[in-house]
Amino acid sequence: MMQSTFPLLSLAIWCPVAFGILVLAVGRDDNPTLVRWLSLLGAAVSFAVTLPLVSQFDNGLHGMQFVEKAAWIDRFNINYFLGIDGISLWFIPLTAFITVMVVISAWQVIEKKVAQYMGAFLILSGLMIGVFCALDGMLFYVFFEATLIPMFIIVGVWGGANRVYAAIKFFLYTLMGSLLMLVALLYLYFQSGGSFEILTWQQLPLPMTAQILIFLAFLMAFAVKVPMWPVHTWLPDAHVEAPTGGSVVLAAIMLKLGGYGFLRFSLPITPDASHYLAGFIITLSLIAVIYIGLVAMVQNDMKKLIAYSSIAHMGFVTLGFFIFNDIGLQGGIVQMISHGFVSGAMFLCIGVLYDRMHTREIAEYGGVVNVMPRFAALFVLFSLANSGLPGTSGFVGEFMVILGSVKFNFWIGLLAATALILGAAYSLWLVKRVVFGAVTNSHVKEMLDLNKREFFMLGVLALAVIAMGVYPAPFTDAMQVSVADLLKHVAITKLN
Repeated sequence: MMQSTFPLLSLAIWCPVAFGILVLAVGRDDNPTLVRWLSLLGAAVSFAVTLPLVSQFDNGLHGMQFVEKAAWIDRFNINYFLGIDGISLWFIPLTAFITVMVVISAWQVIEKKVAQYMGAFLILSGLMIGVFCALDGMLFYVFFEATLIPMFIIVGVWGGANRVYAAIKFFLYTLMGSLLMLVALLYLYFQSGGSFEILTWQQLPLPMTAQILIFLAFLMAFAVKVPMWPVHTWLPDAHVEAPTGGSVVLAAIMLKLGGYGFLRFSLPITPDASHYLAGFIITLSLIAVIYIGLVAMVQNDMKKLIAYSSIAHMGFVTLGFFIFNDIGLQGGIVQMISHGFVSGAMFLCIGVLYDRMHTREIAEYGGVVNVMPRFAALFVLFSLANSGLPGTSGFVGEFMVILGSVKFNFWIGLLAATALILGAAYSLWLVKRVVFGAVTNSHVKEMLDLNKREFFMLGVLALAVIAMGVYPAPFTDAMQVSVADLLKHVAITKLN
């Protein structure tokens, strides 16, 4: 474990929270320009402070790096304990980067309660980074649950016509799942002699029955968050009603909290149960990949289509985790990072169209390329990345998971590979109906192409998607040692 001399992780967590509180304190509706620039400054600085984590990270080192530890609640031995490894490293700059994009996307769109909107996203950014850094079980739980509050407000205040219904459904689903996780955390606390340290829990010799029950408790929390089939029904409603920024953060980062939970809790703490129930998780993952992919094809609302697409892509992630080989597990993590770029970009593109036409119905569009050529080019690129085109980030993770699946079981690999066909089907079907063909109505004819702000926002994401697709080594190199250590731990514990 590498102790940090400078609190980089605390800076990454609390910098956006501090700026969020500052924006709320100084923001007034009569001066939205100040709020926007202050929010952008906060998001940019928060992103900048995450970059030393990447540049100073030692790929060859085992265990946690940038560790910070201080007593928090002494009576119950709860510590402010932070640290990252190769598994969690890239999610921190990704979260901060997406927050910058969200602030830029809302620049002209959000006109009322601007300070509250921007402040909520900045605070949410810090809380999500906290989830990826926490090494104390109770600290993790506090961050994990606290993320619900800003997102509940974002959907409930700035969402669509059914925003209150969608916000309450999102809140109840995710809260109910997490309550069982709290029971599991308390059980582990008493079993470990009064410690909330996640790394200590990973060494506990738990009996099989206890492992299965703990695994199922964690599964309820993380499966809802991912979300896995059949506890996915809150996601399309939340996406459709959420403002563009809410959809971007929900898809790009919040879903990853569930996937990350499997890697930090389920696999290392309950390794025997993970092996025992792997077939069950693989089955749920394949249903998500195939069935939800088919559901995506019949959607009439663009946001719903991409929401179902997100569920299908996250099915790939959980499949990669439970085939217990390095290429599959790495593929699952790469897929999570890539999905952050691609799904975020897709929702931003839909937001651009919605700002002009105020409808997300696919039937209302057609021939957009004739009036918005720059937008069309970027939208097609992101749609191809969404369908896993080689040379884009979408291909890398999916290919690795399919490769790992074939290594594990040929037929599972074959079923997983159908996702590439289904992904291409619903992504290109969307492009065909929205972008190509003749201009279908007068509203489309009056649409203006991307302005400089929108072009910059989507252009940066396009560069990220292509860069990761062409050269994924920085991502895979960083996680290699941590993934190998995790698999070794799971395999050795199983043998014992």
